[in-house]
Amino acid sequence: MIETIHLDIKGMYCSACSGRIEKSVLKLDGVFDANVNMATERGRIVYDSETINKSMILERINKLGYIPSLITQKGINEDKKDAEINYLTWKVIFSILFAFPLVLTMFVQADWIKVDLPSIFLNPWFQLALATPVQFIIAFPFYEGAWNSIKNRGTTMDVLVVISTTSAYFYSHYLTVRSLNMDFKDHPIHLHFETSVLIITFVLIGKWVEAKTKRKTLDAIDSLNKFKVNTAIILENGNEVRKIIKDIVPGDIILSRPGERIPIDGEVITGQTMINESMISGESIPVEKKYGDKVYAGTVNLNSVIQIKSIKKHSETVLSKIIDIVQDAQLSKPPIQEIADRFTSIFVPIVLVLGFITFMLWYFILDPGILSAALEKTIAVLIISCPCALGLATPMSIMVGSGQAAKLGILIKEGKMIELLSKNNIVVLDKTGTITVGKPQVTDILVRNMDSTLFLQLVGSIEKGANHPIGNSIAEAIEKKISDIPLAERIEVMFGYGVQGVVMNRTIKIANVHYFKKHQKAKYNPYFEHAKKLEQEGKSVMLVSIDDGIHGIIAVRDEIKKSSAKAIYRLKRLGFNLVMLSGDNPITTKNVAQKVGIKNFEAEFSPQKKADWIKAAQKSGNHIIMVGDGINDAPALSVADVGVALGTGTDIAVETGDVAILNGDLNSVVDAIEISKKTLRNIKQNFSWAFIYNIICIPLAALGILSPWFASAAMAFSSVSVVLNSLRLKKIPL
Repeated sequence: MIETIHLDIKGMYCSACSGRIEKSVLKLDGVFDANVNMATERGRIVYDSETINKSMILERINKLGYIPSLITQKGINEDKKDAEINYLTWKVIFSILFAFPLVLTMFVQADWIKVDLPSIFLNPWFQLALATPVQFIIAFPFYEGAWNSIKNRGTTMDVLVVISTTSAYFYSHYLTVRSLNMDFKDHPIHLHFETSVLIITFVLIGKWVEAKTKRKTLDAIDSLNKFKVNTAIILENGNEVRKIIKDIVPGDIILSRPGERIPIDGEVITGQTMINESMISGESIPVEKKYGDKVYAGTVNLNSVIQIKSIKKHSETVLSKIIDIVQDAQLSKPPIQEIADRFTSIFVPIVLVLGFITFMLWYFILDPGILSAALEKTIAVLIISCPCALGLATPMSIMVGSGQAAKLGILIKEGKMIELLSKNNIVVLDKTGTITVGKPQVTDILVRNMDSTLFLQLVGSIEKGANHPIGNSIAEAIEKKISDIPLAERIEVMFGYGVQGVVMNRTIKIANVHYFKKHQKAKYNPYFEHAKKLEQEGKSVMLVSIDDGIHGIIAVRDEIKKSSAKAIYRLKRLGFNLVMLSGDNPITTKNVAQKVGIKNFEAEFSPQKKADWIKAAQKSGNHIIMVGDGINDAPALSVADVGVALGTGTDIAVETGDVAILNGDLNSVVDAIEISKKTLRNIKQNFSWAFIYNIICIPLAALGILSPWFASAAMAFSSVSVVLNSLRLKKIPL
């Protein structure tokens, strides 16, 4: 059985850590996928529970030197994150306090400035006393990480920090032992305790700033979690009982008062109110809710008391699924990240080799026999090369970009889709529910050779259970005429044609003209002619077959969304070729295409035919975004390079496609593409900065132009700069 677990993983310090965990876990039999995000300290593992169990996965990660723990509810624990930042803050403070006196000794050794210091500051044993707690207590996690890395035949940033700082510390310790009985004021010894302590201090400061700024990238998850309600009032035997949300089960009756958030997904059974659904749809205009209407967890009841029947568990609500999708997107990696992963896996060993070459050149050739000079240049090379910025380049941009998209009601389910959205050349659009409103109005009902009431009962029964925009409109129109609608059985959707089922032991088929022409019978011809006249008026026509004989015609007209023409114009400006594939008749399809400005269109396309068209276009070298309503376009959405499902905050929109547009607005598809382009550009900027930084700084360190303490400050700044550049994506206008 395929299962997924989410883990909280402590002890990661750079991208090499997350990469090492992924590679090691993937080697386990039964593990299909492993994604670890250093920024959020989270991991997602997909595995076969019949082959391997959770404890074996946790044990493997633990052996690598990291601390994994299972999490049952996704999202960010704010208190835990803040506690970690506070802990890091105290480490930085103590490190600075110990480093300050050592920094003053640097001025004594400089030729260009004269500083008088108390002799105690120049005493090697005093410096040793200051450096030791920083080296072995404050910096202990670096030693722990380095040991675990070497033990598992890997190399991480910890290895570089430990080698460089330990070299400086023990070389200075050696000089300290040799300095017994010396006059430190008159003959100061050139020690490197300040090098060791400053490197650790700057690395910690960099991590502290990085942690503080990364905390801001989690706003999307935090803001969504704030919509959750912890308790709700349940009506039991006429009494009001407050329950914890996780204890609420489908069927419970919930009381919701004005100003309160809806605690769980359900249906209104008593009362009428206005609901603010902006947290799901992005639309600020309240929506009226009455008997039978669905309401969603996290939305706000504005003005009246209502009773709601729960239809979902707390973990299955639309809000919970949105949070899961956003966090999964932040865990997943786009293809561009694979380049960085391959590079960082070999980068640290390369740096160690460069450090060794630097030492040999300075000690034997450039400055022969001067150990301190060779050691100083080597330390600078090792510390300037930490690959933190490379590791943060992609995940930070993905976190911020997908978070901003979520605030617009755009759910990008995988990080790779952010990259793929900007690499397509054709956008294929469904018509009904995508370009049009998706709520057609019934314009004509024609009944032949049958009682009209019975006809409406049979048709209304089938369409009520069909769950399709046209079917829903027909059912609503019929319910306004008659109230007694029987229950249908064995309802089956005929994709691309219509729907069929059994009512009162009679077989009913409600389908478009194309279906009945495919099963042509001479007696149908008069209906085809009448249907053609209605189609010429821009209407969609459904023929009704009852017990294998046509007894009526129903025509509907679907209005074009006000925003569609603008969205299509924007897509054209971005350089996309647009194609509309519709299951409707040619005349109606052409009418809609001309009104919105689409030149290429096809009519009477079944869902499978749409998928076949996309496959054929892909074979010709095209990359395609398919935009559908998430109901009957599943085949086309699944074969497209990126499938975009439009909905209105429903489960269908959330579950279908690679990208879900919760507000149903075609303009949000354009917004998703633009966010994708900006995020990808941001990732490339991060990569460029990280690569250029290393290309320039490593030679400068090797030549002795950059001192070790300056190298550590520059290394910390490079990581922080990547995080700050990623945060610029938060300025994407909402």
